[in-house]
Amino acid sequence: KENPSPSLGKDRADTVIIGGGCVGVSLAYHLAKAGLKDVILLEKSELTAGSTWHAAGLTTYFHPGINLKKIHAYSIKLYEKLEEETGQAVGFHQPGSIRIASTPTRVDEFKYQMTRAGWHPTEQYLIMPEKVQELFPLLNMDMVLAGLYNPGDGHIDPYSLTMALAAGARKYGAQLNYPVQVTNLNLQSDGTWEVETPLGVIQAKRIVNAAGFWAREIGKMIGLQHPLIPVHHQYVVTATIPEVKALKRELPVIRDLEGSYYLRQERDGLLFGPYESEKKMKLQDSWVTNGVPPGFGKELFESDLDRIMEHIEAAMEMVPVLKQADIINTIAGPITYSPDILPMVGPHQGVRNYWVAIGFGYGIIHAGGIGKYLSDWILEGEPPFDLIELDPNRYGKWTTTEYTAAKARESYGFNNIVGYPKEERFAGRPTERASALYDLLKSKCSMGFHAGWEQPHWFYKPGDETGYKPSFRRTNWFDPVGREYKQVMEKVGVIDLSPFGKFKVKGTDSVKLLDHLFANVVPKVGSTNISHMLTPRGKVYAELTVSQLHPGEFMLVTGSGSELHDLRWIEEEVVRGGYKVEIKNMTDEMGVLGVAGPYARQVLQKLTAEDLSDGSFKFLQSRHLKLSDIAVTAIRISYTGELGWELYHRKEDSVALYSAIMEAGQKEGIDNFGTYALNALRLEKGFRAWGAEMNCDTNPLEAGLEYFVKLNKPADFTGKQTLKQIKEKGLKRRLVYLTLETDDVDPEGNESVWHNGKVIGNTTSGSFSYSAQRSLAFAYVPIELSKVGQKLEVELLGKNYSATIIQEPLVLTEPTRMRLQKKGESPKI
Repeated sequence: KENPSPSLGKDRADTVIIGGGCVGVSLAYHLAKAGLKDVILLEKSELTAGSTWHAAGLTTYFHPGINLKKIHAYSIKLYEKLEEETGQAVGFHQPGSIRIASTPTRVDEFKYQMTRAGWHPTEQYLIMPEKVQELFPLLNMDMVLAGLYNPGDGHIDPYSLTMALAAGARKYGAQLNYPVQVTNLNLQSDGTWEVETPLGVIQAKRIVNAAGFWAREIGKMIGLQHPLIPVHHQYVVTATIPEVKALKRELPVIRDLEGSYYLRQERDGLLFGPYESEKKMKLQDSWVTNGVPPGFGKELFESDLDRIMEHIEAAMEMVPVLKQADIINTIAGPITYSPDILPMVGPHQGVRNYWVAIGFGYGIIHAGGIGKYLSDWILEGEPPFDLIELDPNRYGKWTTTEYTAAKARESYGFNNIVGYPKEERFAGRPTERASALYDLLKSKCSMGFHAGWEQPHWFYKPGDETGYKPSFRRTNWFDPVGREYKQVMEKVGVIDLSPFGKFKVKGTDSVKLLDHLFANVVPKVGSTNISHMLTPRGKVYAELTVSQLHPGEFMLVTGSGSELHDLRWIEEEVVRGGYKVEIKNMTDEMGVLGVAGPYARQVLQKLTAEDLSDGSFKFLQSRHLKLSDIAVTAIRISYTGELGWELYHRKEDSVALYSAIMEAGQKEGIDNFGTYALNALRLEKGFRAWGAEMNCDTNPLEAGLEYFVKLNKPADFTGKQTLKQIKEKGLKRRLVYLTLETDDVDPEGNESVWHNGKVIGNTTSGSFSYSAQRSLAFAYVPIELSKVGQKLEVELLGKNYSATIIQEPLVLTEPTRMRLQKKGESPKI
């Protein structure tokens, strides 16, 4: 039993962690073990109070995402050896787990997941009904088509786990103080924090909010509204069941996905936990509006078996011995949900030295890996690998309480829903952030959701099957996207690009700052280039387009999901280097339209007196002009690789500008296109995408971005020295460009690449090429297998398809075609 230590011990710390659940304690353990002195954890009542102590404790290697698998794997490996290291029992059982498929679509999903398992070191198998029955003999086998089996999975006692981590943290020198409540937080002008408690004030270099369902209260102290909401999660424990007691070995954990519950052995009985539909499940919204009741710590909610009755019935059908079982315990406790179930982990934009590890729907399996990941990031200054999906900065001011509640309901109810590629979820949409064109376009297209924005994926024409029709194979968008592809290649198309993140940077040190931040040179006035921010280890932290609009005044543009992720990095660099600049986030104030295709110039020229000819307005030039009397900043650039411009303007002018362009292009047959067609166009041109071909897991040399990295420029940009070393040593792998012989399925990215019966790499993104009439993908493979002509295989839905590395790009960009034509050569389209 833990002895509380209600004292501060000292008044200074490097890092103060707020919250003594398994995540906070794991971070204290990892920081201290890595040698960081002065780690203090403050817990308001006792360790594990909140959501940790009543968790069902499931541990699994499985995750549908890519990098979260690394978090899960690290946690399990740590839990296996923690008892030996700390002398504290952790109650870790590893009987394996099986996800049950009882529909053909679910079998497809398992195959889809298996294509992503090959290049990960964790064991995962697709098993047939006979093997499922052998492992879990109590199932009703009439309902089982297949299983996804992870042998190393199981469950752990959350209280014992946290106490073992606490023992380890203390052993390495961390201080865990409780009951000590944080009453206020004050940010000092030098970026350090004053942490106020009833026992005195601690001066801290940084603070980490790991306060579970109290995280909102901590955020409010510094003016942040973290989008979190507590959900009532119930699980039921049965008395001894003779058939369970008679078994020779512990049953694996099962997840009946259609029944939407997990079930595991608990002593000689069973423990069963369902996820109710969004209509039936219960949120504790009063905690969001009125705050968490001051004394709440190890309390539970009133259980409500009626709410989970249909899941109990489903479980009785799948595991018939449950029909005779007596329930001896029902647990109903709060779990904190973020809108998309994923936690928020890392430094927070807009507040210096404030880190978060909050919103854990699955805190037990995440605790070990997140403690290590955050500890590495804090100590090294950059993340050990890319986890953009957990970035707290994926949410912004548009994430209202209503949105969070609607999304938490949906996410909880969709816990075991089929995870399709290109998945869309519709609760809470549109947000207040919707583009100015949303009302005009919403009935004409299938919209996608990007960082709060609605953006057209593809447009309908008479005779099309409209709406969102998810599938693992080509579905209702396939032919319309081909039509939009043709529109841009042969005529002219318009796309709403308003979700881009847009920043204005100006000031006496702006050129110096950008020269240090970016691996490319700083563009001249009136010019634009593509530039990358690298981490000290030479990884690609971000890709932006940089335009110098006036001397010393720049516009930086990034992808929708990277807006605050990139802004935080830039702002931290400004503070660290003491640069005299002003940065303004213009994302919500500016609309952007892309106009692309062979007739783009013809259409836009009708709307302006400015000369748009190739000689006057060259590729990668930017300038202010008026189109139909509307002020725009026009950049001659297009992610389609065709002749095109991006038109930046005041959001309130979007509708008028769009209407003027559509009107002007009637004769040229102008039409809309969406992001699916844009993706197909960019892949054919060999354009990389941040988050796919490049991120914090890749360096720019292996990603084929040498052209944008100026190692010989005088400025010592971040990552320059490391990159020189990487170049000297030589690359181990390289991004290659593949065509595939497929049938009705196309690569998406993250599929296993095979050679001679072994997995040797992975795809990063892919699509159907409407020009070559075959599938196209980027993939990372070892350098020795990266030559043009090399034959490989790519696994899609459980089948290996032959693939060939080809010379990139498949289709030359319009500026390259023009250059070749001027030389009298005939370029390939």
